Amino acid sequence: MDEGTGRTPTTARDSELGSAVARAQEGDEEAFAYAYRTVYPGLLGYLRGMVGEDAEDVASEAWLEIARDLGRFRGDGVGFRGWTATIARHRALDHLRRVRSRPRPALLEQDVLELPAAADTAGDALEALSTEQALALVMGLPHEQAEAVLLRVVVGLDGPTAARVLGKRPGAVRSAAHRGLNRLARELRGTGR
Repeated sequence: MDEGTGRTPTTARDSELGSAVARAQEGDEEAFAYAYRTVYPGLLGYLRGMVGEDAEDVASEAWLEIARDLGRFRGDGVGFRGWTATIARHRALDHLRRVRSRPRPALLEQDVLELPAAADTAGDALEALSTEQALALVMGLPHEQAEAVLLRVVVGLDGPTAARVLGKRPGAVRSAAHRGLNRLARELRGTGR
């Protein structure tokens, strides 16, 4: 908590993001660049978990749509994160449908792979690995758990916003993220269960 403002760093950052989005909607290119730099890393991590090596291509498609429709967005910084995650998710699902419709070696099949897991906190689990290793482990989770973990931990969405992105109840998303993080932690500890 920032003693001077009484805000947490995340709250302050989302407040700044909301202000930047409002200025970007008025044509401020620097504000749009700030919004992009703030949101893009988490969104790219989320997309890597969904589509693997094609994440940058899907992110480009998503940002074209985000830039095109920015004038229609209504909300604050948290809402903008959720809105961009929803657009990115739709582009990722479209991409996965296209990939499945043409013959091509599959990426990691999330529904087939099941990693044994172990218990620890989200921070400990993800700090112990490189981003690439962490995403590979997350991709091994059941699909619902993987998406919940990516949206909550990588993109940084709160439970209600992640639930809106996924079209689920907040409790279901929190539960899926919790189960997924516990599985990852058990895997990192090497206990397998």
